[in-house]
Amino acid sequence: MRLDYRQALERARTRLGGPQGRLEAELLLAHVLQRPRSHVLAWPEAVLDGEAAARFERLVERRAAGVPMAYLLGEREFWSLRLEVTPDTLIPRPETELLVERALVHLPADHDLRVVDAGTGSGAIALALAHERPRAFVLGVDRCPRALAVAARNRDRLGLVNARFLQGDWLTALRPECLDLVAANPPYVAARDPHLTQGDPAWEPRSALVAGDDGLAALRRLLPQAAACLRPGGWLLVEHGWDQAAAVAELLHRAGLGCVRLHHDLAGRPRVTEARRP
Repeated sequence: MRLDYRQALERARTRLGGPQGRLEAELLLAHVLQRPRSHVLAWPEAVLDGEAAARFERLVERRAAGVPMAYLLGEREFWSLRLEVTPDTLIPRPETELLVERALVHLPADHDLRVVDAGTGSGAIALALAHERPRAFVLGVDRCPRALAVAARNRDRLGLVNARFLQGDWLTALRPECLDLVAANPPYVAARDPHLTQGDPAWEPRSALVAGDDGLAALRRLLPQAAACLRPGGWLLVEHGWDQAAAVAELLHRAGLGCVRLHHDLAGRPRVTEARRP
C-alpha cells in the first residue's frame, strides 16, 4: 500500500503514542528522506516510495521498542553543536552543559591553555570547550577506540583544529603538572540503580554509566590523577549524581584540592563540583 507523508505520520504517531509521538515521527521521516522537518510538514500529500516507507517503518518499530531517538537519528545537539552519536557513546545531556559553563569561567579567552576532557565519549565537552576557546589546546581521553573515532569525526566536521583525542585509561598517560583544567563527566551510577533499565540508559554503553556498587569507583581513580596533572592554580570540574555531592567533596579534599564549590543544574539538583589545586 502506497502512503503519503500524512498517512505514514499518522500510523507512526499511533504506534509511538505519548505526547512526543507526532514530533518523533516527523523527525524520523525527515531523517529517512534526508530533508528538514519543514519539508515533511509542507508536503503532506507527497508519496513515500517503497524503500523509504520500509526504512521509516523499521525506525518507528525500533523507537517503539525504546531505542533512543539520538541513536536512530545518529546525532544530538550539545552546546549548539550538532554531534554524531552512536551506541558506543553516551548521549550528551543538557545538564552537562553546566560543566561547560563552569569550565569556561576558569578558561580566559586570551590565554594559551591546556585542557583535558576525561572520558570524552562523543567529544561533546571537549569540542564545546575547543569551540569557545580557540587558543586552548583541548585533549579528549577515552578508553574506547570506537567512541574516539566518533569524537574525531565530530571534530573534523566542526573544523576544530585545537582539539585532539587520545586512547587512555583516564589520565595515566599524562605527565604531572601539565594541565590548566580537567573536566569530566565520568560514570557515576551505582551498579544496581533501577534507572539503568529505564529510558535511554537502558541502551547506552554500561561502561559510560556504571561505576561500582556505589557509583564512585571511577571518581576514586580519576580525582587523584587529575590533581597530580594540574598545574598549581589549575581547576578540576566533575559532573556527578544529585546525591553524591558530599562524597565527591570529600574525595576532592583527600586529593589535596581546595576551593571546593558545588553548582546546581536548571532543575535545582546538585550537578557539578569544582575544585582548585593550591
